[in-house]
Amino acid sequence: KYCWCTKDVRAEVPCHHIREYKYAYGAVEPQTGENFFLVMPYCDTNNMNVFLEELSKEYKEDIILLVCDGAIWHKSKTLKIPQNIKITHIPPYTPEMNPIEQIWKQIRQMGFKNEVFRTLNEVVDRLCDTINLLTKDMVKSITRREWIKSIF
Repeated sequence: KYCWCTKDVRAEVPCHHIREYKYAYGAVEPQTGENFFLVMPYCDTNNMNVFLEELSKEYKEDIILLVCDGAIWHKSKTLKIPQNIKITHIPPYTPEMNPIEQIWKQIRQMGFKNEVFRTLNEVVDRLCDTINLLTKDMVKSITRREWIKSIF
């Protein structure tokens, strides 16, 4: 981290050294800007199953093509993929091919610049507030790449 300060003054930058975690799961639809997020306690197959089930219920009339990276919980033999969800995996080291990656970057820029949080709950609250600021038009403008438009 970097900061500006006057010459001969030692800058002090606060930081939080406790390691606590929550995990955001998300899906976006680049054509319409629809989006769906859950904050979960773990990043594992069980929580991925919960996410898929909730996503499936929210969009029960749709067929969903979900782009995933190579994370083990995206490929697990115990992954329960609902009937209306089809999963495709991107090649290794190609996050730019996954529309949700641009959204995570936008969320970091909008809600987490130069900020120190006292508790994990404050982080989760900010995450949820930032996600709620995402409009459909914003999601479309961030994720609707030419190659995505040409596929659909």
